[in-house]
Amino acid sequence: GAILPGKVYPGTLLADGKSRINYKCNGLLLFVTLLAASASLSHLGIIDPTIIYRRYCQYFIVANYFALALTFYLYIRAKLLRTGVFTGNVLLDLWTGVELNPKLLGLELKFFWLRPSMMGWTLINLSLAAQQYRTYGALSNAMILYQVFTFLYVLDYFWFEHFMTSTWDIIAEHFGLMLIWGDLVWIPFVFSIQSWYLLDYTPATDLTPLQIAAFTILFVAGYIIFRGANRQKHKFKHDPKRPIWGKPPKLVGGKLLASGWWGLARHMNYTGDIMLAFSYSLPCLFSSWVPYIYPLYLSTLLYHRNWRDEKRCASKYGKVWQDYLKAVPYIYVPYLY
Repeated sequence: GAILPGKVYPGTLLADGKSRINYKCNGLLLFVTLLAASASLSHLGIIDPTIIYRRYCQYFIVANYFALALTFYLYIRAKLLRTGVFTGNVLLDLWTGVELNPKLLGLELKFFWLRPSMMGWTLINLSLAAQQYRTYGALSNAMILYQVFTFLYVLDYFWFEHFMTSTWDIIAEHFGLMLIWGDLVWIPFVFSIQSWYLLDYTPATDLTPLQIAAFTILFVAGYIIFRGANRQKHKFKHDPKRPIWGKPPKLVGGKLLASGWWGLARHMNYTGDIMLAFSYSLPCLFSSWVPYIYPLYLSTLLYHRNWRDEKRCASKYGKVWQDYLKAVPYIYVPYLY
């Protein structure tokens, strides 16, 4: 990431109201380079594409150790250098982190950390697909559908990587075990659980054309909502006067956006994200709840994040926030909830 070229994007204003962090967004080039190198080495017989499948437990253990080591290192460094915000509760500080924008070897860790997360998720998925192909000589259409959906999601993340500079994780979350372990372990190793479930293949496990069509519609609709809402919010933060759906943006109290997707519900981006998550699990059908760990977890996470966000906004904006709740009364689904 430090070597490959990339466009530099300014982040949002920091707490001092003056300075910004500049982020080098070359994740897409890094992702493509990784895939090309992996494919080339596999084709030449230098690496086995099923190696992650075969050594999954070892990689899982190493990732956990590394996450814990980095967490303790950042905590101790902040303690010694007095650069963090400490609550006095050691366990809480380790979990949530004490620094907002820590650096290591010149890297903005919080921004960089999602790269091994998303790339690792993809590599695990592909390794499991390779194992299914090696075992059965074919891929089930359920495995193909899951692989296509998740690959497009990761590709989209890197294509719009600069949008991450205005997200909650980058702006507000401290960098502790919650994000370190979550990005390095939880996302790649748990989000890929559908691949494990789909690994065993028989013609009876193939999806019907109707099921494929329904799941694809859910994925596309979720993507349109998720990316459309996030795109609107990102563009608004950088240009508050930019038209939304061909009209001047409607603001409550001159601050809070109530136009476009953000006028339909307060977190349509969460709605789209949850729809995408379910589209990844539905190819596993319904014989077990295990493939639905990811969408159920994500729904819980986003519900809690929305609660924290609205609590913070109520304190920050006061009466303006109450006016905003009246203007946009729904959280996830217009006219329902």
